[in-house]
This record gives sequence, structure tokens and C-alpha cells, in this order.
Amino acid sequence: MHVSFDPWSPAFVADPYPAYAALRAAGRAHWFEPTGQWLIPHHSDVSALLRDRRLGRTYLHRFTHEEFGRTPPPAAHEPFTTLNGQGLLDLEAPDHPRIRRLVSKAFTPRTVENLAPTVRRLAAGLVDALVAQGGGDLLAEVAEPLPVAVIAEMLGVPEEDRAPLRPWSAAICGMFELNPSEETAKAAVRASEEFSAYLRGLIAERRKAPGDDLISALIAAHDEGERLTEQEMVSTCVLLLNAGHEATVNTTVNGWRTLFHHPEQLAALRAAPASLPTALEELLRYDTPLQLFERWVLDDIEIGGQVIGRGAEVALLFGSANRDPERFTDPDTLDLTRADNPHVSFGAGIHYCLGAPLARLELAASFGELLRKAPAMRLVAEPEWQPGYVIRGLKELVVEV
Repeated sequence: MHVSFDPWSPAFVADPYPAYAALRAAGRAHWFEPTGQWLIPHHSDVSALLRDRRLGRTYLHRFTHEEFGRTPPPAAHEPFTTLNGQGLLDLEAPDHPRIRRLVSKAFTPRTVENLAPTVRRLAAGLVDALVAQGGGDLLAEVAEPLPVAVIAEMLGVPEEDRAPLRPWSAAICGMFELNPSEETAKAAVRASEEFSAYLRGLIAERRKAPGDDLISALIAAHDEGERLTEQEMVSTCVLLLNAGHEATVNTTVNGWRTLFHHPEQLAALRAAPASLPTALEELLRYDTPLQLFERWVLDDIEIGGQVIGRGAEVALLFGSANRDPERFTDPDTLDLTRADNPHVSFGAGIHYCLGAPLARLELAASFGELLRKAPAMRLVAEPEWQPGYVIRGLKELVVEV
């Protein structure tokens, strides 16, 4: 049954959906020996477990590694472990709600709406450049620079310092794949050290000369007694950059690849651009960039008669949940008018994606500009997939306009 679930296979990465269908048909929880995890493929279970406080992104708020039956991470990985472990995504109460409350002020509806003119201006400039040169790599020319520029602007990273941000992010995110290699770990450690050092320098500058940016706001909150350590500031900024652009980049290129493979749906969208918000939700469901999300079992749970004990790890299969026929009508059919669409691409529960409103704004801006200004845009060649499975995206997407 598990032969078809092979997250290291290029063929599987290119199309994991038949394997997901086999997993759903075979049951609700499947032990996967290569990663030592329980695979959870059904929408109802994934949705419920995302909200279940018997699971956590970490266990260290309740147990030591030894108490939990786990081996501590290697000492050589410490720069990555510290950076990642103090980030919002991998924290639980009481630290998670404290930091999320502070950071969420940057993502209120009003704040995001105030960003809209900047996002639209940046998207328009990138698309204009792509059109002027007759096409190019949509990933490198539009999908990537837009969210990186937006989140760097929010953090207050000067334009001349932004070139290393994407490489640092890519190296760190390599550790979120299943069973990362030692080479991947070394790259992540290097990136963690360099990125942390840069941000500590930027924080020191903002202490002396505050600006109208998130780092300055976090410093001010700390000075007012909100108890945010410098490491928490650094880890928060790295997470915001990583999460603030990885999903948007991959949703953009995966989404356009999907549209090119469904020309009748693309034609309908071009004819009715006002339907873009609904269409974007369907693109997020149909081929989500985040295929799997891990949680630790802090107290015993039971799924479909299978008891999963404390100390285990579950792999919530977002890509499978979004194609579950028990929740979605004709789930393997792309329907850009789909109204009932409770996809889990942004997660759920206390770790629901804080930047979801900003991601939607960025996607609407870039897709809208491309639909308007490049109405004849077409795919030059079928793209190749990156080797990663957890964060799933393309190497490039070359188009002509």
C-alpha cells in the first residue's frame, strides 16, 4: 500500500494525487516506516487534528527529549535548531500566543489594506517588465521578487541588503523536507548563522534609529514590557520572510501551470476577471504548495480505531485532504467557480497562517496584472519540479507573452 507513497521519487513529486487516493481508500492512519510517522490523508481528520491541542508543533514546553522518547538534535545543528525553535510556527503556549499577539498587529485587515497600493505597484512593475521583454521565467521575474520585496519592506530590510534573503530562506527551508541530508543540514546551519547575524545587526541599528517597520515595532513592544527576547525577534523575522514568500512563490507558479493545463478554465477567468478571488482559492486547493504538515502527539489520540500514542509524530497530508471526495465534489476537477471550498492550505487552529490575508493580496495583484497585461501568455516548455516534496514547487516557469 505504501509503495506508491514515495516522497523522494521525482514521479511522485510531479503527481502525488493517485497515491493520496490509494491512502484514503485504505484507511485513516498509516504507519510510514521511512520517516517514522503516521500519515493522515482524510480532510476531516486533518482539519480536526490541526485544532486538537493534544498535538503540538513542539513538545519541549511539556517534556524533555528523553521524557518524550526522542533523541536531541545534533550539537552541530544548534544554530538552525535555536533559530527554528524560537520561531512562531514551532512554539506552543505560553510563548506562542504572546509572540503571535505582537506580530499579528502587522497583519490586521487595516494594515494589509494599507499595503495594497504598494503591492499592486510592485506587481504592476514586475509584470510590465516581463511583457516588455516578451516573456521569461515567471518564477524569477514575478513570482519570487514580489513577496520578497513586500516582506522585506515590512521588516525594514534595505533594498541593497535583500539579495541573500531568498538563498538563506531556501537553505533553511530545506530542513523541513522529510529526512534531510547532512549536506542540507550544513547549508541550513550556515544560512541560520549568516541570517541571524545580519538581523542582529539590523536590530541594533533600529534600536538607535527606529523606523516605520515591524522590527522597530517589536523593539518598541519589548521596551514597553511585552517580553520579547532578541532571539525571538530574530526567529520571528526569519519565519516571516520564509513563510511570507515560499508559499506565495509556489502558489503563483503552480497555479499558472495548472491554468495552462486547463485552457478552458483560463479562458473563462480571463473573460471574467472579477471572479479571481474565488479562482485563487481553488488554485490553492487544487495544488497546494505545502503538501505536508507535521505535529507531535502530546497525549494519546485515536483515529479510525488506531491508537496513536504520546511521543509519535503525525504527518497531516494537506494535498490529500484538499482532494478528499468526502468533502469536495469532483475533487480532481479544477473548478474556478467552486464556492464551497474549505481547503486547508493555510492550516487551521492556533497555527493558522498569520500572513494569509497578505498572501491573498499578493496573489490577486500578480495574477490580476498578468491576466490584464498578458492575455495571450503561454507556456514555452513543460516545467520541472523541484526535488522537495513538503514545500512543492517548480524550478522555473518559462512563458511567452
